[in-house]
Amino acid sequence: MKKTLICGVFVAFCCIPCSLGEATSADKGSPELTLQSTIDPANPAKPAYFPHGAHQARLECKTCHHGKTEEGKRLSYVEGQKIEKCESCHNSKAGMPDKLASFKNAAHTLCQGCHRKNNPDLVKCVICHKK
Repeated sequence: MKKTLICGVFVAFCCIPCSLGEATSADKGSPELTLQSTIDPANPAKPAYFPHGAHQARLECKTCHHGKTEEGKRLSYVEGQKIEKCESCHNSKAGMPDKLASFKNAAHTLCQGCHRKNNPDLVKCVICHKK
């Protein structure tokens, strides 16, 4: 009986680090985010509130997140991929079309486009840009 208890405790302690590793690798980010451009600190855009957790409950990560190829083309998100800051590519120096040329424009194109299609009541500035 004593051996079984000791073995059980030993196995439990061995499994704890593994389960903690799984919990952190499954980290999907904060449920609430404030999106803020940092490229031009002298002329900052208004921060936007983003209910990340509510979107995660309904959408796949690849709906919004993506990477880029070596040629700079959009590369679909795959599970576990590192998520870079949007403005690392969506900035005035990247040479993208206007609707994607800044973090602000890319976010407005993606978010407003989806909301117009799925919930037009949420296409108002004050929904994301709180006063």
